[in-house]
Amino acid sequence: MSGHSKWANIKNRKGAQDKRRSEAFTKAAKDILTAIRLGGGNTNSQANLHLKTAIDKARSVNMPKENIERLIARFEERKANLSAMMLEGYGPGGVPILMSVETDNRNRTLGEIKLIFRNYGVSLGEANSVAFLFERVGQIEVGGITGDEELKLIDMGVIDLGEEYVYTKPEEMVELQERIIETGMKVEGAEIVMRCKQPVVLESEETLAKVLDLIEELEEHDDVVNVFSGFDYHGQEN
Repeated sequence: MSGHSKWANIKNRKGAQDKRRSEAFTKAAKDILTAIRLGGGNTNSQANLHLKTAIDKARSVNMPKENIERLIARFEERKANLSAMMLEGYGPGGVPILMSVETDNRNRTLGEIKLIFRNYGVSLGEANSVAFLFERVGQIEVGGITGDEELKLIDMGVIDLGEEYVYTKPEEMVELQERIIETGMKVEGAEIVMRCKQPVVLESEETLAKVLDLIEELEEHDDVVNVFSGFDYHGQEN
């Protein structure tokens, strides 16, 4: 999920308590699967620190132990047949969207993703119809950046700075993360992402809401590992 989190609050997502609980479990499940993949497919939480962290977070939202165990067991059953692919397309408002996917049934997954896009009046594109708009970078989440901190980060040779993120070359991410921590700044997380070089500017709140809904639905799909998008919003937040 990239490029849209700061606009998520423009939508009303209150709902009932059971809906929030379901959403929390869905996110926890996705985090666990992502952690397994980050750990090279290792489902042993003692050997895979990413997985241990994800399981701890799942427990913090009261996800039952049997749910976690069933999720890990299902991955173990499928992982020998999993293959990776990148899917790409344009969302509402012409927003470029790039997805990394792992599946044991490419045709089924492709059909399901196509249907999700079709439901929003858009469609998947051919290979490299969107990918050329993205670059692979290291993204470090640091929260709010003060003026003094910004100067320090520039001196460290970062590629770019955002409101909450620092961008660097993928191979320099770990070293830069350690240097940032040494300065006393708090690092919330770090990951390799695909960053859009030419974000589409959205000015309609209605279009923004559709884009967020599409991304959310894609992220909830079991086979989708990551969704990267490129847009900014210049409308008036409520």
